[in-house]
Amino acid sequence: MANQSRSAPVPLPADVLYLPIHLRLLLVLLILIVFEVSGVFGGKSSRYRIPDELDDVVDDEEDDAWKEWGKKRKATDKAFDPPPSDFSEMDLGQMQDEMMKRHYGPSFGFVKLRLGVRRTPDMITNLAMKWSKVARTGGIEVKFMGVDASTIMFTLEKGQDTLELKDFILIQPEAYEIKIGDQFFRRPGDRSFDDVFAELHANDHNGKINIDEGQTHTSNGDHKKEEL
Repeated sequence: MANQSRSAPVPLPADVLYLPIHLRLLLVLLILIVFEVSGVFGGKSSRYRIPDELDDVVDDEEDDAWKEWGKKRKATDKAFDPPPSDFSEMDLGQMQDEMMKRHYGPSFGFVKLRLGVRRTPDMITNLAMKWSKVARTGGIEVKFMGVDASTIMFTLEKGQDTLELKDFILIQPEAYEIKIGDQFFRRPGDRSFDDVFAELHANDHNGKINIDEGQTHTSNGDHKKEEL
């Protein structure tokens, strides 16, 4: 009985208000720890299982990049950039670039392929399709179409992308020369396509003449041997 009388009474919930401040803070901390631990273990035990059948599940949490994928770029109102008033210090290439930067609306042109490579119509078609896909991936709205074994035509929806398209074409190993209107574009140091074509044609023609002359001389020698 003496021991029971010495033990302190258990505080009731109502008596918590009368506890010292440090005991009340300790009690609140213990309550928070209990709730935190119970929440963690409860989360593990009540983990949601993803079903195998997801046909009826609608995912409406699409990001902006996915929503804009495949759409045409909207025309933005850019500040007017007037051409320079003095072209005296510019070369022909710089003047052409200044003109193309300010060209708006659709445009078209032709790409001459490197000579000396035999290409089938299917190869030309596949090359045009590949260029169209790669260019559109880079944001250039252009379509390439095969014309013949050495020519591919393109249509560009936005003329202000002409410079970007020119740079794209000239890094393609199959391309040799670009013609847009009356302007020609090639890599530095390359001769015109017409000059290269004329030279190859002349070489082929001279080679054919030499072969024909050799065959003629051989036949004449055989004829003389027959006469002897």
